[in-house]
Amino acid sequence: MPNPIPDNYPRMMPHLTVRGAADAMDFYIDVFGATQRGDRFTMPDGSIAHAELQLGDSVIMLADENPEFGNTSPASLGGTAVTLMVYVSDVDATVAKAVSKGATQGGPIKDEFYGDRVGMVTDPFGHVWHIASHIEDVSEDEMAKRMSDMFSG
Repeated sequence: MPNPIPDNYPRMMPHLTVRGAADAMDFYIDVFGATQRGDRFTMPDGSIAHAELQLGDSVIMLADENPEFGNTSPASLGGTAVTLMVYVSDVDATVAKAVSKGATQGGPIKDEFYGDRVGMVTDPFGHVWHIASHIEDVSEDEMAKRMSDMFSG
C-alpha cells in the first residue's frame, strides 16, 4: 500500500485560486524565489487547471479561477479571509520588490514583540502575504512580558 502522504509533499499546503495564474506564478517566482514543480496542466482554453511551485520546504498549488468547478479568486470575492505567511531573508527588500511588481503594501514594516520583522502586502491577484524575517530569539517569558506591555500601554 502506498504512503498516504506522497513523498516530496508537505502534509499541508495552500491551493490558491487566481485570476491570471500564469502571471501569479511569474510574480511568486520573481518576488519570493519560488520555482515551478513539474508541468502546468492547462484547460482547452489555455487557463491553468493545476500547477505547483516550490518555495523552500513548502509547496503552493494554484489554478486559474473557474466558477464551473467552484474555484473563485479573491478578485471575484472582493477579498480573502486567508493570509499566507512566508519567511524571507530580507523582509524590507522583498516587500519593496513585491510593491514594485504591483502589490499593495498594508502598513509599515515593523519589528514585532515576538522577534520577527514583518511587512504585509496584497499581491496583484488579491492574496494577502505576511512577509517576515526572524531577527531575534525571544523566550516565552519575555514574549509574554512584551505582549502584556504592548496591550497595557
